[in-house]
Amino acid sequence: MKRIVLFIATNLAVMLVLSIVLSLLGIGRPGAGGQLQMGSLLAFSLVVGFTGAIISLLMSKPMAKWSTGARVIDAPQNSTEQWLVSTVQGLAQRAGIGMPEVAVYDGEPNAFATGAFKNSALVAVSTGLLQSMNREEVEAVLGHEVAHIANGDMVTMTLIQGVVNTFVVFLARIVGFFVDKVLLRNNNEDRGPGIGYMVTVFVCEIIFGLLASIIVAWFSRQREFRADAGSAKLLGSSTPMQHALARLGGMEPGALPQNMAASGITGGGWSALFSTHPPFEQRIAALQAIR
Repeated sequence: MKRIVLFIATNLAVMLVLSIVLSLLGIGRPGAGGQLQMGSLLAFSLVVGFTGAIISLLMSKPMAKWSTGARVIDAPQNSTEQWLVSTVQGLAQRAGIGMPEVAVYDGEPNAFATGAFKNSALVAVSTGLLQSMNREEVEAVLGHEVAHIANGDMVTMTLIQGVVNTFVVFLARIVGFFVDKVLLRNNNEDRGPGIGYMVTVFVCEIIFGLLASIIVAWFSRQREFRADAGSAKLLGSSTPMQHALARLGGMEPGALPQNMAASGITGGGWSALFSTHPPFEQRIAALQAIR
């Protein structure tokens, strides 16, 4: 879960900072004539929207290591670490991707994968997961994370986030213009937009950003089903992943940093609309339907 919430949080922060700085510089807001230039506004929205998403993607792996204190296994120190490295290597070969970095971090049961590129990703598991599951179940979880990498989920997430960001930035400025010029009766064309425009844009970006996260969360739920199915394909059976999910459903999931809570093997949200992961029962049922 960590990967996605970190991505969304970093993306939102970058987008807001860029919007504020560029607006203070007079870029992307109505000029002295008081009229919105739709073409330039759309270009501005695309730049701000996709810049945040791309920066979040590029920062995802180092931020994940820093947030969890994950230790990359450069040289296995025991049989468990040796097994982890060799298992991920075998799964990566079957998935047709480069060998990811393998890491372990202290915490309750959870795991995640992250990285901007398929051939230089990171797969990490918690000590709690290793202690509470048998090796077949751990392998299924690793297969799930490798499937995320092979599916290119982070790149697709970047594109989706960039598109929704663009609409957020664009629509926030349209509303800001309307509030400033109509509701607040700012008809002084010489000085450009007033304080009502700036405040409205800032508030709308936050509100629209939260609404847009429903779309991102929906996609995240779909990618979990695909990653579960990907694990079943890599292992040649859906049974290990079913057992792993059933086991996870009976334990308290490991708490990941709040800004990364959506990219682990388990996760949730404020409500069904904002949840980044489907219920375990739905995931198991979907696996049972695989022939």
